[in-house]
Amino acid sequence: MNKEEIKPGIFWVGGIDWNLRNFHGYITQKGSTYNSYLIMDEKIVLVDTVKSYLFPEMMERIKAVADPEKIDLLVSNHVEMDHSGSLPMIKELLPNAKIVTSPQGKMGLERHFKSGWDYQVVRSGDSVNIGKRNLVFVQTPMVHWPDSMVTYIPEDNLLLPNDAFGQHIASTERYDRQMEWGMLKEEAAKYYANIVMPFGPQVKKALETVSSLKIDMIAPSHGIIWQSYIPDIIAEYSKWCENRTEKKALIVYDSMWGTTECIAKRLLSALQEAGIKVSFRDLKYNHISDIMTDVLTSRLILMGSPTLNNNYLPTMGALLTYLKGLRPKGRIGLAFGSYGWSGQAVKFISEEMKKMGWDVPLEGINIKFIPESGELDEVEEVGQKLIEMLND
Repeated sequence: MNKEEIKPGIFWVGGIDWNLRNFHGYITQKGSTYNSYLIMDEKIVLVDTVKSYLFPEMMERIKAVADPEKIDLLVSNHVEMDHSGSLPMIKELLPNAKIVTSPQGKMGLERHFKSGWDYQVVRSGDSVNIGKRNLVFVQTPMVHWPDSMVTYIPEDNLLLPNDAFGQHIASTERYDRQMEWGMLKEEAAKYYANIVMPFGPQVKKALETVSSLKIDMIAPSHGIIWQSYIPDIIAEYSKWCENRTEKKALIVYDSMWGTTECIAKRLLSALQEAGIKVSFRDLKYNHISDIMTDVLTSRLILMGSPTLNNNYLPTMGALLTYLKGLRPKGRIGLAFGSYGWSGQAVKFISEEMKKMGWDVPLEGINIKFIPESGELDEVEEVGQKLIEMLND
């Protein structure tokens, strides 16, 4: 089990989850890592742990650096079980090790484990001296849980931000320079869109704090360690947290007998002819967590479903439920679809868009049975109006 010395005396000792494919509803085709960091100083510190089933893997890596029983402090930046799941097992080995966490972190760990462990509660600005180094703590509530905090080591210009700046990638590579920026950006965007998006104002505040620190390495608790692309990923986070979108469109739909798909393709054609970048997603083949990456940067979102049982299709219902939880703001929306005799789906989709605070300037497109050529011409006209709005 290979550990990795990321800074002199600081080691990556985490676990690689090669087979993870679902992270509470978020499809993780590339697996993930749970990154733990062992700091060797006058006091030995372990920052975050791993999911419980990867505890043996983490311990083998720790043993390659030091005697695990000599660990003095366990820093818990976040209580979610992919980071705290191994705490009960490591505390059995280290009954006297103190857990350093935020006030909400202590509350969460006690609720999870009913343990009565020894805690050192820290708040923003607090520091703990461990010898040559100081651990400085900054609370970042709701990035993405109330207990979230980051650990900063000024002597090493190292930020340990837990879930912030993470990506779900299982890899033997540890650093961003070992991978292609485009892929890293895509995975970081998907991570942000599916996990962090609702907390944009809190992320913005955290970024303001981070910008005042001297940092040459960001070591999150999922995925690779940022070193070469730090300005790039901070720039992306700055855009995402302010809900800044691009002049691009997302068309997402499901269809029963092809009419809704026909409308979707005519809208696609109109947008493409105008040079608009478009993502085109059929819900039968695209998971909602992948679609959220398109939502993150698209200003125009067109959503289509036929009417089934006086409502939209279940796939569209799942997407709308997911969207409402993640709360993307500042989008232009349009609903479209087809029907046989009742036709409520388009109305209901439009209403959900408005509830999310989107601008829905046009009446939805709703076509009965098979569209006639004149009706498809009208779809094209709607597309032209949307292009004008997108170009304003």
